Amino acid sequence: MFKIKVLRREDIENILNVKSVIQGVEEAYRFKARNEADVFPMIFHEFASGKGDMDIKAGHLKGANLYGFKQVSWFGENPEKGLPALLGSMMVFEGDTGRPLGLLDASYITSIRTGAAGAIGIKYLARKNSKNLLMIGTGNQAIFQLAASLAVLDEIETVAVYNPRSLEKAEKFVESIKDTLTNDFLAKFDHDSQAYDEIKKRYDVAFHAVDSIENAANNADIIITATPSKHPMIRKEWIREGTHISCIGSDMEGKQEIDEGIFGIARVFVDDIKQSIRVGETETAIKKEVIKREDIIGEIGNLLEGRISGRRTDEDVTIFDTTGLAIQDLITAKYALDLAEEKGYGSEVEI
Repeated sequence: MFKIKVLRREDIENILNVKSVIQGVEEAYRFKARNEADVFPMIFHEFASGKGDMDIKAGHLKGANLYGFKQVSWFGENPEKGLPALLGSMMVFEGDTGRPLGLLDASYITSIRTGAAGAIGIKYLARKNSKNLLMIGTGNQAIFQLAASLAVLDEIETVAVYNPRSLEKAEKFVESIKDTLTNDFLAKFDHDSQAYDEIKKRYDVAFHAVDSIENAANNADIIITATPSKHPMIRKEWIREGTHISCIGSDMEGKQEIDEGIFGIARVFVDDIKQSIRVGETETAIKKEVIKREDIIGEIGNLLEGRISGRRTDEDVTIFDTTGLAIQDLITAKYALDLAEEKGYGSEVEI
């Protein structure tokens, strides 16, 4: 018999904050760079094109003595049925014994660790004096991308928000985003802490909806894409020198958010080379021979470890293609389990 901790989404929401998750995901990337982590092949199935899919990601964090897996499903029409679009669960096991440690809802973990991954790309690759950010997409992940990315940026003044289908949706997103950042993310920090003051200041930027993606891209220092698009929305000629792009939405074969030609003028970084070539934004650029595998500068973990160089000049265009790795989920889940034990969240069951 084993006792395992069970954490609901509500438990996890109460426990995790963006700053700690960013630190955890950085640590996972470093483990991978030091060969202290393994990422197993992803399993993906699409139930209906553009409407429903699921994936299973698994991995082994030797550096943290953990292994486990996550199953996540996305059904785009669920909100109309009163259900969340993203559903999932994960299991975490002790690395040296196989002892089950926890069963966790995976939806919030997936959202916040993906936001953290995008923020890490921006933290290490964008120009430090970047002032204008363009968010493409207004779904659930856009909220987490902004919550995490703004938390690591000191100089951002404006955030343009573009919805590929509807200006009205972008406007509604802009109307609510400041309250969401304050109530759902800033509130996680002690009001008397330095972190609270820093993040409060960083969230106090001007948000505005845009209907011209070309004009917005021309003015952007940083671009984040987080949509399910299968067609490029950003053209190469719209990208000015010094721009950084974090590509979030392309996480399955056939998805594409930016013109593959941009890869030909950019320094390209990924979370996992094999996976990014197979299912990431990098897929199309490789297939159309805009770049070759060896043109990818490297994985973000190697950048964090100082083994490769990132941005060299303020004129460099940089891309971070993140497809999502199980090791990000595992380290975030372990952090949640440790905090739950400390603060008395969750329940225990015997199996």
